[in-house]
Amino acid sequence: MKKLKLIYNPFAGDKSFKNNLDTSIQLFQQAGYDVHIFRSMIIGDIEEHISQLGEDEYHTIVISGGDGSVNMLVNSIMKFGIKTKVGIIPSGTANDFARFLKLDVETAPQVICNGKTRKIDIGLASGKYFINVCAAGLLSNVSQIVDANLKTVLGKFAYYVKGIEQLPNFTPLKMKITNSSEEQTQDLYWFTILNTSGTGGFDKISPRADIDDGLFDFIGFKAMPIHELGLLFVKMLRGYEYLDDKNIIYFKDNYFRVEYVGDTNPAIGILGTDLDGESGPPLPIEVTNLKQQLEIFIA
Repeated sequence: MKKLKLIYNPFAGDKSFKNNLDTSIQLFQQAGYDVHIFRSMIIGDIEEHISQLGEDEYHTIVISGGDGSVNMLVNSIMKFGIKTKVGIIPSGTANDFARFLKLDVETAPQVICNGKTRKIDIGLASGKYFINVCAAGLLSNVSQIVDANLKTVLGKFAYYVKGIEQLPNFTPLKMKITNSSEEQTQDLYWFTILNTSGTGGFDKISPRADIDDGLFDFIGFKAMPIHELGLLFVKMLRGYEYLDDKNIIYFKDNYFRVEYVGDTNPAIGILGTDLDGESGPPLPIEVTNLKQQLEIFIA
């Protein structure tokens, strides 16, 4: 029998995956899997558990949780050289990566049982891996600062609330952006390097994104009057085409270096990055696309 490791975060989202746990196990067993369970309890235990597995011990590892849980799994299997297929059961709040793949908590176990897979790109950002997004500046830390209870009550709407709270006090950052062919310096409110179309509950930030083309989408919001920024956000939320706007920097590439080159010292934390909703390395940061390095189950 093929061995399947099911790792789940019981605290993700509204904490309701326990209601789907037995059904998921049943489906996996009926599909011919020998199922082994790991219940994540504290930060870091997923990495510790993965470190004890054999390189090709498991045919499939399934993670149930939010984007952060998926990020922890990807970092762990890459760090320890684990050869496996990855299944995702989205039970977190935003579930940006899974939503791009049109997965939900109810149907994802059957998708895994169906066996269809796709090799996708992942990112390496100054030594840490990400599957969906690397970002910094305005909104980039929203998923990290939203209170867990607020996320439980409001779901992904909590991200919008926190994002609006940040707007009045934010100042632009002078960034030097280098890709594989050129460099430029701009005053930016925010930048994001995306593998899929959305992050932080915002679904249509980069409608041109693809997850296996060997390229990421860089989107930078230039410093602009607050009313113009508001109009851009409205376009983005409604799915209108906005990437060609004069206040947007947009390009695709497989290599990026972003550094702060301003004259002042920003407050602590402003130069931090976000990787899939988790705290990432501070600027300066180098990001490389690792083309089709991860095999995942898709609908």
